[in-house]
Amino acid sequence: MAEDTGDSTAESGNRATVGSPAALADDRRSADRDLPSRTDRLTAEASSVLGGPVGRRALVGRQRFWTPLRVILLLAVIFLALGWSTKAACLQQAPNGPDGALGLDWSGSRQYTALCYSDTVPLYGAERLDEGAFPYKKSWEEPAADGSVQTRYMEYPVLAGLYQYASMTVAKAWHAAPWLPGALQVVLYFNVVAFGLAVAWLVTVWSTVLLAGRRVWDAALVAVSPLVVVHAFTNFDPLATAFAGTGLLAWARRKPVLAGVLLGLGGATKLYPLMLLGPLLVLCLRAGRVRDWWRATVAAAAAWLVVNLPIALAFPAGWREFFRLNSERGADPDSLYNVVSSFTGWAGFDGVLARGESPTILNAVSLLLFVAVCVGVGWIALTAQRRPRVAQLCFLVVAGFLLTNKVWSPQYSLWLVPLAVLALPHRRILLAWMAIDALVWVPRMYYYLGVGNKGLPEQWFTATVVVRDIAVIALCVMVIRQIYRPAEDLVRGAGVDDPVGGVLDGAPDAPPGWLPRWLRPRPGARAWSAAGPRAVPQ
Repeated sequence: MAEDTGDSTAESGNRATVGSPAALADDRRSADRDLPSRTDRLTAEASSVLGGPVGRRALVGRQRFWTPLRVILLLAVIFLALGWSTKAACLQQAPNGPDGALGLDWSGSRQYTALCYSDTVPLYGAERLDEGAFPYKKSWEEPAADGSVQTRYMEYPVLAGLYQYASMTVAKAWHAAPWLPGALQVVLYFNVVAFGLAVAWLVTVWSTVLLAGRRVWDAALVAVSPLVVVHAFTNFDPLATAFAGTGLLAWARRKPVLAGVLLGLGGATKLYPLMLLGPLLVLCLRAGRVRDWWRATVAAAAAWLVVNLPIALAFPAGWREFFRLNSERGADPDSLYNVVSSFTGWAGFDGVLARGESPTILNAVSLLLFVAVCVGVGWIALTAQRRPRVAQLCFLVVAGFLLTNKVWSPQYSLWLVPLAVLALPHRRILLAWMAIDALVWVPRMYYYLGVGNKGLPEQWFTATVVVRDIAVIALCVMVIRQIYRPAEDLVRGAGVDDPVGGVLDGAPDAPPGWLPRWLRPRPGARAWSAAGPRAVPQ
């Protein structure tokens, strides 16, 4: 009896200490969860609408239903609905067809004046999806300015093209069903595409929540980003962000093969998820975990081939169209090269090109500049005193690609949103950049409207591009600063190393012997391990 009484007394004491009516759960991650209403001035002020910051005696993490994940997903749904509403003006119909048949009403350049343009609407006819054509097999002729005729095919990577085909199939079945609400086929197609893109963005948000670790509320910035309202349904990029996010999540869960498969599928949708393998390489090299990187890379290549090879073999000309168009494409209006041309009258590296002629010098320059960015990021990763976090390097590489590339389509900024939140969770700074980036859409649309149609001169648009680029460069500078000053890194508070690191999280530095001294951590560096910092052998 005495022994039982002692156990009971000890258990009661434990409960009294924690203030809990029952034994604590094994998973106590919520105990050190970051509480932004206490630690962030912007959130603290915003929380006053709902009762103010969380109290000192509040029991955090006990809510059964309204968990942070569900709250953030609800916010994402609300902002995705706002995003759909911004495109709704371009889904209006009017009796503008033969014999008064209903058609899409883009009269008066509605797609620009209402700021509702989405690539998915014109692509329905431009890619011959309205004919039920299978992408990469169907070809068509387009006249060129010089009088020649060019054969065209679907211009998107394979998974993005197949997604359009699947959406078209659903839209046509919907249109043929008399018991379903009717609309123009192109409107039904847009809605089907938008539903899938919304699901993909929710997956992006979900993966970011899980990758954020103790700073779970940082992921709310992904859900409520102004860029979601403007660009969630502009093109098919949420599909790629979903693959990139889940690929990083698989890596964080120490599943490199699954991570590689997801990144490879992302590369078959948009190429940028494959870029994330670069930061993983240099970090694995520094930690002596290259074998894990090879497993992920081989899996990524296999997944990409499984998707691409059947199309490449069956329809080689159609499969090459994406690569051909990217090679022949000139400087995009949002690129730095066009900004320089806009303000100086510069004709570009290649001068005036004929239709179908590739800007070979521009291609080479943009490639070399991106390689230089990658080399610089790799040098930082290998020589910084403390090994950088995965998200920090991924953000730097993707941002460097966008800044140096000849194409920065406006929806590409969605690529940066989850990476920026994980790399640099300073809420006011990130919201300022997102707002600037989203507002570039307004002068862009009015620039496309044309000066003769009461639009804006080109320089009004390119000036906002400069502001956007400066904002992104400033984010890169802040990330690099925090790499060299890890004590200022908010993510690494409370003894955290790298929530996205997976096998790298808490691993000691173990660079290979063949790596030269100038590519090793600087003398006196402290390597991080699960047991705490330790000196790096020199």
